[in-house]
Amino acid sequence: MAAPSSVTERERKYEIVAGSGVPSLIGVAGVENQDDPVEQVLDASYYDTEGFRLARGGITLRRRVGGSDAGWHLKLPVSADERQELQLPPGGDPHKVPGRLRRLVRAYTLGEKLVPIAHLRTDRFAHRLADAGGRTIAVLTDDHVTGEAGGAAARLDEWRELELELDPGTDPGRLDEFDRALAEAGASASPWPSKLRRLIGDRVPAPPRRDRRDRRDRRNKKPSAGEVVLASLREHYGRLCRADVGVRLDVDDSVHQMRVATRKLRSTLRSFGSVLDERETAPIVAELRWLGQQLSPARDTEVSEERLGEQLDAVPPELVFGPLRQYLTRYFAREAAEARTRAMAALTGKRYVALLRALDAVLEEPPLTAKARKPAKAALRKPLRKAARKLNRAQAATRGLEGGELEHALHDVRKKAKRARYAADTVKPVYGKKVRKWRKNVKAVQVTLGDYQDTVVGRETLHHLTVAGHGEGQNTFTFGMLYAQDAGRAERLRERFTREWRRLRKGTRPGWLG
Repeated sequence: MAAPSSVTERERKYEIVAGSGVPSLIGVAGVENQDDPVEQVLDASYYDTEGFRLARGGITLRRRVGGSDAGWHLKLPVSADERQELQLPPGGDPHKVPGRLRRLVRAYTLGEKLVPIAHLRTDRFAHRLADAGGRTIAVLTDDHVTGEAGGAAARLDEWRELELELDPGTDPGRLDEFDRALAEAGASASPWPSKLRRLIGDRVPAPPRRDRRDRRDRRNKKPSAGEVVLASLREHYGRLCRADVGVRLDVDDSVHQMRVATRKLRSTLRSFGSVLDERETAPIVAELRWLGQQLSPARDTEVSEERLGEQLDAVPPELVFGPLRQYLTRYFAREAAEARTRAMAALTGKRYVALLRALDAVLEEPPLTAKARKPAKAALRKPLRKAARKLNRAQAATRGLEGGELEHALHDVRKKAKRARYAADTVKPVYGKKVRKWRKNVKAVQVTLGDYQDTVVGRETLHHLTVAGHGEGQNTFTFGMLYAQDAGRAERLRERFTREWRRLRKGTRPGWLG
């Protein structure tokens, strides 16, 4: 089956009083013409797991008959008003979700079977909104919907709603102009993100309930340590799942986003083992490390190719000998193909699904310790202080080192800085500006050492390219020149790190941070 096509939807839905007419939007947001309605009858079957895992992730999967885009539609949330819609033609078994779409949502379904959960029939009256030149600005639809949901007790419902969808070429800011005009005309914003959620809303499981102590703390605006850490984990887990879809679609930067989410999940579990029982989460930490290792080659190849390309752009043409760019294109194409094969092998394997299920279980039934129920402001100081001390010890261990030993030690400082920064991000809702300056200085150290590590990896790559290129008869003079430049840049970055470390040690921080 062909790869799915992708479109971006920017739309809002509105409730409308029964029997009222469709508002005129002429004169709003550049609209000069509102066409007479074009009627379409849309018949759609919706699919999800029995536990509504897709709906819980804000995802819609359907097969629709009728209209100009009949077929399979997978809608992924981007923002409150924006969704990415992936489409496949309606061929094949009409009662079986295509394998390509099943694989795309694997991080959400966790391998559970997708089954029909609802059926919607929409009698749609679409009004095209155009400017003076005839260009489409948006489409206003008047939808008369009949819905049926299965389950232990069947449900039938009927309703009417308006939907305002911008043309892909229209400025998203115009949504607010349409919103005001529709409100003035008597329409009100729909509380439902989609027709499906309106039909099945109360059947979708609610987030895990908090215990009495947690609920009391929330009323007093004093979150518990467990609430704060779990909120951070949920955010990172959501980012991991969204990036998973991007990696499978080979979207730019998706590997990087997935790798970052993996690191943040691992770091949060390690840093806050006093809140979430580290004995129970240790296997997950180990598996997250494995996942990061499977993604690393793909990301490292992206960084190396981009960085080396920028370095070559800065070299005078008379110092670039032979077809180096063609050579690099071939080299990185091979590296990227091998790295993607490794990453996809991981994402399609049982080990990865087991990891996702373990993470999901931690969020559903978190292994909270006694400290997790304490007020966050008191309980989360120690984990952050511990991360800061580890960073200080890593920096102290670099003194007197040279060469490869120093490179290795500075890399460890960078990792400890990253972990400290992630810990600060987790507790930021609790301590706010008290840790903001310290976190900013930690990030500066991390970024500088990240640039330094790029020179280390860059010199390794250049050495490999020089040896391999010489074997193929390439003139590798330029690689040697770039190697020397990277060595000089590394020295300057070490000096910058020294200055930034001094600023970090002398900078503003809470007294309890040490």
